[in-house]
Amino acid sequence: QDYTWEDHGFSLINRLYPDAGQLLDEKFQVVYNLTYNTIAMHSGVDTSMLRRAIWNYVHCVFGIRYDDYDYGEVNQLLERSLKIYIKTVACYPEKTTKRTYTQFWRHFKHSEKVHVNLLLLEARMQAALLYAL
Repeated sequence: QDYTWEDHGFSLINRLYPDAGQLLDEKFQVVYNLTYNTIAMHSGVDTSMLRRAIWNYVHCVFGIRYDDYDYGEVNQLLERSLKIYIKTVACYPEKTTKRTYTQFWRHFKHSEKVHVNLLLLEARMQAALLYAL
């Protein structure tokens, strides 16, 4: 059975530490929903599938998988260099170098790469909270 933040983690953390669940949930939602609707040189793009793929890939790296998500999307939307970068930052942040940062999404703006970092760090935090709770 899925143990998710929305269904279980949020309410459990609110019981243990009142109002913390709401603050954390708002933090996760702000980062998850952050978008300029652009990818590289293309504007007006719906990036929700990409953001969800990044979020779910981070959870997958930590052993959290969701039955209702098609993980084929991860392989379609995330190129190998991006997956390597995500895994390195999420699991071995001390091994992250400028070279690993420049190797993925070479034609993308730095703001888009920073958004990837925000997504993966918040997804990592949520995964850690799910394990702790």
